[in-house]
Amino acid sequence: MIDPLLPRYLQHDRISRITDEGIYITDRRRLPFEEVEVFCRNYAEAAGAIKEMVTQGGGPLEVALNTLLFTYRTDEASLEEAVLSLSAARPTNTTMKRELASLMSRYESGEDMEALISSAFGYYDDLYDRISDIGEQMIADGDGILTTCFPEHTFMLSVRKAVSRGKHLCVFVPETRPYLQGAHLTEPCLRMIGIECYLITDGMAAHFMREGRITKYMTASDLALEDRTVVNKTGTLGNAIASRYYNIPYYAFSLGLDKGKKRDDIEIEYRDGECIKSIAGVRIAADEASAIYPCFDIIEPELVTGIITDGGVI
Repeated sequence: MIDPLLPRYLQHDRISRITDEGIYITDRRRLPFEEVEVFCRNYAEAAGAIKEMVTQGGGPLEVALNTLLFTYRTDEASLEEAVLSLSAARPTNTTMKRELASLMSRYESGEDMEALISSAFGYYDDLYDRISDIGEQMIADGDGILTTCFPEHTFMLSVRKAVSRGKHLCVFVPETRPYLQGAHLTEPCLRMIGIECYLITDGMAAHFMREGRITKYMTASDLALEDRTVVNKTGTLGNAIASRYYNIPYYAFSLGLDKGKKRDDIEIEYRDGECIKSIAGVRIAADEASAIYPCFDIIEPELVTGIITDGGVI
């Protein structure tokens, strides 16, 4: 791992690991109350775990890399099927799909799969470090930073670097319904690395913007286009609109733009509406209630101040 001060939830072996028997994935749905792993015997089970939100955000990429390596070692003939299955598990987030396609292309051209996977892990470690250097520069002393969902490595490193360089900041973390990634992942990770933070409900951000306590909005992106369209967890759009109203800059981190993709090409994943009728297994709505759950928002370019990439702010 590039930085030993990253929270333990973002260490490689705390996201996913493989043995001779299969793939182990830390079940993020059960954090921070218990740290347990889901065991997958093959690529189909790993893809199913990704689809069922055992891991989210940047987690599926690492799971996919380990799954591809495990499949190569145990069932090389199924590599192409593994790539297709993993790539289809979360259709909106395209980083995993792009990376797997690139690895398979290079493998079919004669490169060694073991070396390719090792190189991919190293590449992303370096990428997080480079992007967070730029992210840190976007943070001013005294900032109150709003985020949404679990912004992972680039955001965590950005705020840690900002604090280590003498900047004072505070992060406001919406709970992120219905899976509570903000409460279960973002807030604990920030505390692990010594960042002042407050957990808030999903509807509170505009209140703190109006009070002047939120001065910057920074999120990850599940997908970003060359025209600065951003796709991220549901709730991001509302916060971006409120940020624009209160003249607060909104920056999204991106591991790589989807070059050539257009707005109409974006596939927004929907999940079963039953997901939002309960919180952590506790029912909050009548069985008869109808519910609908789009997983992601599309944020228009005019709402985005900039996309933070390793090549700079776009």
